[in-house]
Amino acid sequence: MPNQLAEIVKQHSYVMFGGKGGLGKTTFSAATAFWLAQQGKKVLVFSVDPQASLSDIFQKDIFGKGAVPIMQNLWAQEIDADSHIKDYQEEIRKKILDMYGFDKIPDEIEDYIAAASAEPAMEESAIFDAVVDIVVKGDYDYYIYDLVPLGHALYYLSMAKVYDEWINKITKLREEMREYETMVSKIKRQKETDEDKILTELQYIKGRINSSSRILTDKDKTAFFFVVVPEEMIILDTQKAAELFAKFDVPIGGYVVNRVLPTELLQQGVPAYLQNRLAMQSRYLDEIKTKLGNQVLAHVPEMERDVTGLKMIEKLANIMYC
Repeated sequence: MPNQLAEIVKQHSYVMFGGKGGLGKTTFSAATAFWLAQQGKKVLVFSVDPQASLSDIFQKDIFGKGAVPIMQNLWAQEIDADSHIKDYQEEIRKKILDMYGFDKIPDEIEDYIAAASAEPAMEESAIFDAVVDIVVKGDYDYYIYDLVPLGHALYYLSMAKVYDEWINKITKLREEMREYETMVSKIKRQKETDEDKILTELQYIKGRINSSSRILTDKDKTAFFFVVVPEEMIILDTQKAAELFAKFDVPIGGYVVNRVLPTELLQQGVPAYLQNRLAMQSRYLDEIKTKLGNQVLAHVPEMERDVTGLKMIEKLANIMYC
């Protein structure tokens, strides 16, 4: 019987794992990237979760270091939002100096840059911008996203839409200003205004956002997988999140059930506590089957130890894809 999860993953260049925190998104991302790299594909696995643990899983310090080679065909990256914010600040300063011909940034603008960088949404914005940088380059055959927990993932996925609407409004205003400036120049018989650097910049930003947005919502290129465990609240939260994701046109590839205890334990005289856990698990697995049906692509057992190091990653990859 063909492995459904493997078939769907192979058909999509952008693969995302999401779900509540602590369910195994990062380990699944690492195992998926490992498996694809073994097939001879050039793969980048990266995390947009500030609490990410790809460094722990690969047992290599990769935080904020760009794409770090892990093995043949496989690179891993953890985005350092703080560093990206600082780079963004410097880029803004440079563009202001270039556009307006200032010798130095005026104090009031410097204060504004500092205040804007302290906004709670700035970290998400910086992460979103970093993701755009990564995906629009197209340097890899496959991109594996380890997404932030569900609530933040929804915010992240909505950023493209929010940014696009904002840029549309600002661009329209700028175009209207441009028309007015041109008209005034003609009336006064002055030379036409120089190239509009502000409008050019806005159009550049819009192009980047649209490129990223198209990728995230392209069902031929992108597949999003929910990680779920056999527990009541997790099942309910995942269903709600799936409905919200659909509103953003995110192509849902299916569901992967994690941390399934082997039923063979019941034949080994296990303690009453474990018997109860297995009985509860059986009920919730039935519920998952009823509610999600053939969208459930794999059941992954509880591993005997933490998935860290390439040997354990390979073991998990074999369970998921072989």
